[in-house]
Amino acid sequence: MSTSTMPAADEVGERAREILAAVTADPEFPAFEAATLEYSSDWQCFTGFPTISEWNLDTDKAPLFAEGLRAIALKAAAFELTGSETDAELALSAPVDEMTHAMIAQPQLLARIAERTGFTLIHQTDQEHTDYTSSEYTHAAYVAAWHGAPPIRYWLDKAEVDRRLAILAEKYDSIGFGRSGRQHAIAF
Repeated sequence: MSTSTMPAADEVGERAREILAAVTADPEFPAFEAATLEYSSDWQCFTGFPTISEWNLDTDKAPLFAEGLRAIALKAAAFELTGSETDAELALSAPVDEMTHAMIAQPQLLARIAERTGFTLIHQTDQEHTDYTSSEYTHAAYVAAWHGAPPIRYWLDKAEVDRRLAILAEKYDSIGFGRSGRQHAIAF
């Protein structure tokens, strides 16, 4: 994404706010939220959610769901205003990006909501950015949309995520999980 080709953060923020309002007003939104939060038993990432300090699934899932919705709305607004899927892949923090994956795991519900509310879901793994920093475009668009900074509990800057991942990797290695939980040598 080149910020020089992006619309003003205020424009993206205003449209994202409208998209989010339409999504949450959709009659299937409660089912979508329930399905996403129920999916928590499958949230098995070792590099996204666990970077949240003292991560607790029960207390963190609802606020993180709200942040994932905001991220989806921001990306949809960016796409609508640019027409570019590449530019619309805004930088997200790792935990928020993981939550968007849980949302995308509800494809039928999300597709129906998107069709009724008229937004385009933007997500392509090889294009996504988990290099969010509070000094860049995504942050400015978020502030414009919701008139306040994103909660730093979930919107961690990339450097902080990397620092925390190094701590986690050391702990994972100490119990036999290599590559931050992506492999092990346990013979069952």
